[in-house]
Amino acid sequence: IDGLRAAIGTPLGPLCEQLRLTDIDAGDRLNEISFDLCLGEAGRIPTMTDIGRLMATHLEPGDPLRGWATDLADGVIDMSLAGHLTGSIDLVIRIHDDQGGGRFVVADYKTNALTKYGHIASPDDYRPPRLAEAMADHDYPLQAVLYSVALHRYLRWRLPDYVPATHLGGVVYLFLRGMTGPEVAVSHGQPHGVFNWPVPPALVSSLSDLLDGQPVAELVS
Repeated sequence: IDGLRAAIGTPLGPLCEQLRLTDIDAGDRLNEISFDLCLGEAGRIPTMTDIGRLMATHLEPGDPLRGWATDLADGVIDMSLAGHLTGSIDLVIRIHDDQGGGRFVVADYKTNALTKYGHIASPDDYRPPRLAEAMADHDYPLQAVLYSVALHRYLRWRLPDYVPATHLGGVVYLFLRGMTGPEVAVSHGQPHGVFNWPVPPALVSSLSDLLDGQPVAELVS
């Protein structure tokens, strides 16, 4: 109970304007959104290597997960994708802006214990670089971009004025064991225990086309 109380009281970082889970009203959150994505319907069967190449094209050199994307582009997972992809997004958060609109952020809960075996748990176990390592080790970047595509398609369906660059707000991965409450340690503006990843909206829309089987300019050129 103490751990859950601390987690829901921890600031979520810059993508969520430092809001805590306890600050998010019921009207600004969607819980456990199930989705089905049809793959390759437009004719071209995408591959995992294609996804990696697309991600490596869009991610900046300083992005902490670009190395993971580069490995994927080099064929570390050799697999074609077809049929249906089914999943469930833990949480989508609407972040309001001054113009009365809002951005939508994908959130995913993780209970990974990142303390090394035999060591006493420390807030530094959940500092941003360590979270980036955990993301890559468990292939969470792939999960994150697939969830982002699902959100992209949902918003495209539900928002008449939908613009990816305006409405897609990135991804936060909530490593609950490192979320220690309002006084959580912060490194370079990032609260420990929360991995903020501003996934480029152009990557999300291009990946949606790729998964649909459409030609993608970044891969054709």
